[in-house]
Amino acid sequence: MIGPVAALLILASVRTGVADFLSTVIYIYTLLIFLYVVLQLLLQLGMRIPYNRATDALLTFLRDVCEPLLRLIRRVVPPLGAIDLSPLIAIILLALINSLIVQGLIA
Repeated sequence: MIGPVAALLILASVRTGVADFLSTVIYIYTLLIFLYVVLQLLLQLGMRIPYNRATDALLTFLRDVCEPLLRLIRRVVPPLGAIDLSPLIAIILLALINSLIVQGLIA
């Protein structure tokens, strides 16, 4: 039988592990959004090798991963002409989620 102190230590360890996992997922998702924006800018400047399967696969993956969140934000905040603020807002929201919820799990 586990004592109450040991149960609290196990619970604290699990809670810290979950918080670390969520923080890592948010960090990776933020990096993917940043990479998506940079690659989109490079495409608009014409720096893409035509008919390259690896580039097309990478862009398709990034689009499939990043666009659902960005599309949701674009419904609330539409683009301002040629300026799309949805990636910036998404990164700020992810940072807020990380600082408020994930770090709140640890405290």
